[in-house]
Amino acid sequence: MSAVQPPRTTAWIVGVLVAISLYGNFYVYDSIGPVADLLQQQRGFSDTQVGLLNAIYSLPNVVLILVGGVLVDRFGAACMTLVTAGICLAGALLTAFSSDFTGMAAGRLLYGIGAETFNIATLAAVADYFGGRSLALVMGLTLAIGRLGSYGADMSPTWFGSAYALGWQPPLLIAAAIAATSFAAAFAYWWVDRGPRRAGLLPAGQAVAEKFAWRDLLHFRKAYWYLLALCVLWYSVILAFRSTFSIKYFQHTHGLDLATAGEMNSYVFLAAVFATPAFGWMCDRLRRYAPFLAFGALLLPIALAVLALTSWSLWVPTALIGVSYSLVPAVMWPLTSKLVAPNRFGTAIGLMWVVQNGGIFGANVAAGWLNDRAGAGAANPAGYDPMMWFFGLTSVAGFAFALLLWWVAGRRQHEQRASPAPTAAA
Repeated sequence: MSAVQPPRTTAWIVGVLVAISLYGNFYVYDSIGPVADLLQQQRGFSDTQVGLLNAIYSLPNVVLILVGGVLVDRFGAACMTLVTAGICLAGALLTAFSSDFTGMAAGRLLYGIGAETFNIATLAAVADYFGGRSLALVMGLTLAIGRLGSYGADMSPTWFGSAYALGWQPPLLIAAAIAATSFAAAFAYWWVDRGPRRAGLLPAGQAVAEKFAWRDLLHFRKAYWYLLALCVLWYSVILAFRSTFSIKYFQHTHGLDLATAGEMNSYVFLAAVFATPAFGWMCDRLRRYAPFLAFGALLLPIALAVLALTSWSLWVPTALIGVSYSLVPAVMWPLTSKLVAPNRFGTAIGLMWVVQNGGIFGANVAAGWLNDRAGAGAANPAGYDPMMWFFGLTSVAGFAFALLLWWVAGRRQHEQRASPAPTAAA
């Protein structure tokens, strides 16, 4: 870091602009779920096609996530935030204005190309301006505001009911407008950044993402592979269900209208905004990670079982999913730093993100295909059963890997020591 840092006022201006940009990025990602039923009714989309609109976001990031940090290092956080926000805006516009599925899928693909590198660039932006002073706090706050974008997307049928009454397109135009505000905030950040950067008040480079090296995989222990398996299984289920199919599922199987279903779904992210930092603080205070991770992973299959097999109030499974979504991310990433050597942390995280994106892609496609094959819909609520079995069994498998992780690396002496020295895989 530079010995002299940008003025605190400038730093907080950048923090606010980054948070606004993240809000728009999260909103656009979750804008498909609320219109899923409308796309089926008005455009004749199958569930496979609806699933692909979110799945295709993850497809380019199976590769691009490995080079996103390199691009940020080379061209700077401000430049890459602006460029990728522009790509995301173009993708949102193409999605909203396309007249067929192919065009909408191309728009979501374009959006996905920009979005993950955008996320890395915003992390680098916060590190540039808050390194050595309130870094963890500001990262937590910007992420929390970003998650409010997902909450806003789920609440949009309530907030913009008149737009939804006009059909599938106006809600996506609203998402594109919010993407435009994200781009405007990114432009403002780029403009503000020029002064401190020219004055030499910012670091010359940030090691946001280390270069991926296949040989480094030989040095990861079994515990890391168990954590990676949990990561891909848990994220695949919770994001494919919550962001793509849950609102439609609530409408068709529980008889909710669109606004109520979106509002119910939104509470998962609203809870995570406040609970994730709290759970992280709790785990740091207690200095225990694996037991909490296993508990959070267990809540997901329990919630899905309650949804599929009981007539209990939706508040029960929604609360369980909200706690799981708050607890697992709060523990997973700090625990990763305990399981791998510091010089291989970038490789470890990069690989987890790559496999995670592949899993999310596959889960969205598989769930949509299962719904189509079973004829799931308002007239056939039982047709969603295969999807729920798929999500349920996958989440049980994730919990099993959490237990294995707890068994091999979850004892107190493991979790309280520094990161292990590199050794060959056990």
